[in-house]
Amino acid sequence: MKTVLLVDDDQEFTTIAARIIEFIGCDVYTAGSIEEAKQWLADMRFDHLFLDFMLPDGSGLHLIDHIRNQKLSAHITLITGHPSVKAALANMCDDQINYLTKPIEADDVKRVLNRKTAAKPSQADPFERHFGCLIGHSPAMKKLVTMIERVAKTNANVMLMGESGAGKEVVAQAIHNASQCSGEQVAINCGAIAKDLIGSELFGHEKGAFTGAVGQKQGVFELAQDGTLFLDEVTEMPIEMQPNLLRALETKTVTRVGGAKPIEVNCRVVSATNRTLAEIAHKNVLREDIYFRLAVFPIEIPPLRARPEDIPLLSEYFVHQLNEEYKTHYQLSEQAHSVLAAHSWPGNIRELKHCIHRAFIMADPDTTTLTIDEIISSPFTTQQESQGQVQPAEPAATTASVAAPSAPVKVGETIEEVEKKLIYQTLNSVDGNKTLAAKMLGISTKTLYNRLNAYEQSTSEDTQ
Repeated sequence: MKTVLLVDDDQEFTTIAARIIEFIGCDVYTAGSIEEAKQWLADMRFDHLFLDFMLPDGSGLHLIDHIRNQKLSAHITLITGHPSVKAALANMCDDQINYLTKPIEADDVKRVLNRKTAAKPSQADPFERHFGCLIGHSPAMKKLVTMIERVAKTNANVMLMGESGAGKEVVAQAIHNASQCSGEQVAINCGAIAKDLIGSELFGHEKGAFTGAVGQKQGVFELAQDGTLFLDEVTEMPIEMQPNLLRALETKTVTRVGGAKPIEVNCRVVSATNRTLAEIAHKNVLREDIYFRLAVFPIEIPPLRARPEDIPLLSEYFVHQLNEEYKTHYQLSEQAHSVLAAHSWPGNIRELKHCIHRAFIMADPDTTTLTIDEIISSPFTTQQESQGQVQPAEPAATTASVAAPSAPVKVGETIEEVEKKLIYQTLNSVDGNKTLAAKMLGISTKTLYNRLNAYEQSTSEDTQ
């Protein structure tokens, strides 16, 4: 007889689900939080866990992390009643972790309990990291992963192109990890080094080569021996330094500043730029011969708006990182997931991470839920949108239309009565999501809350 632990804080659901599991022929125990579940797991061995995605003291993903770290053998089925994260779970759980959506049926429970292919959670990663650092399961991410897998088998130089904040540095790390080379990855930002020092940083220098050169120094080419050299913002490298870079790429040797002996170097060069090919060509920021040496295998990094399926998972991961750092148990509310899914993210993953961090800082310490009333974009990303450089994302399928529903107007009604009717109809159309309702009505979230408080106060006075 299988032993099952059911972890859910909804008492009514827990009672029904426990009866279903018992009817199938299993012993079932229940827990209402992550901490309570950990106590059960410390005392007993379970064959299967049915785990709610959102719990009072954190996301169910955190408990999966704990199970994996403890190398426990129980199989897991994630349960969610939130449609905004259903697609993320469906893609994430494939053969390693099952998933069900509420309400659950007896046939569904029987299917996952009898499933033979479910892998042990100790082998699973709830955030589905590729190569140890890339997170996502969208079609765009799967295509990117395939390209990394293919180029990793070679020693070809790679150029990463994409918008600022799209994750080029992480992709460079993924290429290095997938290559399984013996050396390390060494990174340098070509736009952050003074012109008179970049030669020393790239190729090294000998003692006394210039004022301040008090000792011998290895350049990044040498430091990346048998590994990966990441040249970030390579199109910002001074044009007069590019012939020296070309020679190093062609001959696989470098000569330190002030030195005379060529030094053999062996490393893959991964470069990155947020400029488009048209900009590179028209603004003459990179020599053509350098481009073809660096871009043997060019990879376009998709912006976040091109991979909306990854937003819930990335959001949960950033919350998980903050919880780990500050020893907290926050989780994103359904409202927060809806707001995040509806945003266009002109600042890409960097903007998403900063948004989650801000919500974490502003969170009520008396709760474990993160809400997002509004997303405050950077003035730089806002400017990009206004100039047409970033196209807004299409609204997610689970969110309401951007147009507020019309409210029938009767002759003689005051403007205040019509406004009240429109506000309540809009809220009903988005299942009470105040942030989306405010956007549809063209008002701030604060204004909407003030209106609702005024309506409630008026109703209370009328009933006295």
